[in-house]
Amino acid sequence: MEFIWKTLSYTPYLLSLLFFLIFLEQISYLKKKRHIPGPTFVLPFIGNAISLVRDPTKFWDLQSSYAKSTSGGFSANYIVGRFILFIRSTNLSHKIFSNVRPDAFHLVGHPFGKKLFGEHNLIYMFGQDHKDLRRRIAPNFTPKALSTYISIQQIIILEHLKSWVHLSSSTPMDPIPLRFLCRDMNLETSQEVIVGPYLSKESRQRFNKDYNFFNVGLMKLPIDFPGFAFRNARLAVLRLVQTLSTCAEESKSRINAGYEPVCLIDFWMQENLREIAAAKHAGDEDPPHSSSKEIGGHLFDFLFAAQDASTSSLLWAVTLLDSHPEVLARVREEVAEVWTPDSDTSITTDQLREMRYTEAVAREVVRFRAPATMVPHIAGENFQLTEDYTIPKGTIVFPSVFESSFQGFVEPDRFDPDRFMEERQEDRVYKKNFLAFGAGAHQCVGQRYAINHLVLFIALFTSLIDFKRHRTDGCDDIAYVPTICPKDDCKVFLSTRCRRFPSLS
Repeated sequence: MEFIWKTLSYTPYLLSLLFFLIFLEQISYLKKKRHIPGPTFVLPFIGNAISLVRDPTKFWDLQSSYAKSTSGGFSANYIVGRFILFIRSTNLSHKIFSNVRPDAFHLVGHPFGKKLFGEHNLIYMFGQDHKDLRRRIAPNFTPKALSTYISIQQIIILEHLKSWVHLSSSTPMDPIPLRFLCRDMNLETSQEVIVGPYLSKESRQRFNKDYNFFNVGLMKLPIDFPGFAFRNARLAVLRLVQTLSTCAEESKSRINAGYEPVCLIDFWMQENLREIAAAKHAGDEDPPHSSSKEIGGHLFDFLFAAQDASTSSLLWAVTLLDSHPEVLARVREEVAEVWTPDSDTSITTDQLREMRYTEAVAREVVRFRAPATMVPHIAGENFQLTEDYTIPKGTIVFPSVFESSFQGFVEPDRFDPDRFMEERQEDRVYKKNFLAFGAGAHQCVGQRYAINHLVLFIALFTSLIDFKRHRTDGCDDIAYVPTICPKDDCKVFLSTRCRRFPSLS
């Protein structure tokens, strides 16, 4: 009883201390914010994290409105103890992308990425170390490697399209949502392309379960305690990296035995083993980034990059083709001139290159609905952003790829694939505004693979399937999941439009 009374006697002091800390936090926020548009008052400790998690679309739309309210092109906010800066201006976004270095900005990919992905990650690297790793990754995306992936991609896309049509025909009165179907197709494609034969059926089931944990955790508060989604995601990443490290070991053994590469890890390990052999011959240590554990971590980076962003683009491709029938007709006409389902052959790399308008459609989809709308960076030091504003050290900075896509281009609010055709070349004229694959030293190394995947999907989907969107009010509004997709998950009715599906396997 005496203890309780003593505790109660301290209550006024504890409350005073709490209010004092809240006051200091508010003063710190306003000091960093200065004259920048953004909320004047923020909730203590958590800031506006709840509104971000509850409705990210509304949150970022508001940040964009703040940024548009002045000529500066950026706005401020506060999330879980971190001051954040949203950048709408293309020129300022380029300033961030071009200053990724230890004494300026650190690319993090997610506001709490290092906790989630781990410290050893391609996106966290700088300078020569980063250049050396990108050089070692380059063999994964040679024309020969990409041609191998194209064959794999088509087989998996075709199998899934068949199952989608069957699913739709079994419930002809109800539309089917494509988001999770596309996600599953992309996860299988990524697995086959990246680590192919090295994942057993059991490993794939565990892999898919862990990747789902990771995906859910991306959109949750960073509470790293048992039972919380963020903790589940972090532990899932560790297991996924371990699985991919084992795949790297098996690939090394297979390539050492003289087999030809059949997936991305094989192309990588082929070059990796040559470098290791050369180092041993010279009496040197193994080259950096050659251990299976490190490679497993980098493979997870590839998987993440190839998975969610691609799912977003596939969904928007279906949505935009449905709402632009003249574009759909041109795509079908072009594909039919190059490839037909009756041929029972895969679309070759050369045929894919002939589909210039279809590729223009793919690029316009990526511009119009950039899947990774923002690329988070952290200011490692104070950074002079403009003449009258210095970004404080520790600020999380969000250059908006999405906002840049609607600046500079001719009639940027119009879906217009012709802007990427040879006659107009807006991809060159307004190159600085097309930031969907990033810019600077950390520009996406697999962008050709990503475009190939989207072009293949569009070519096969439009040639083999008749589709109609189930349109409702707000169905095409943007939802963050964590990349963007139509709010209704892209609900469609599907049916077969060709005499029969081709047999590619």
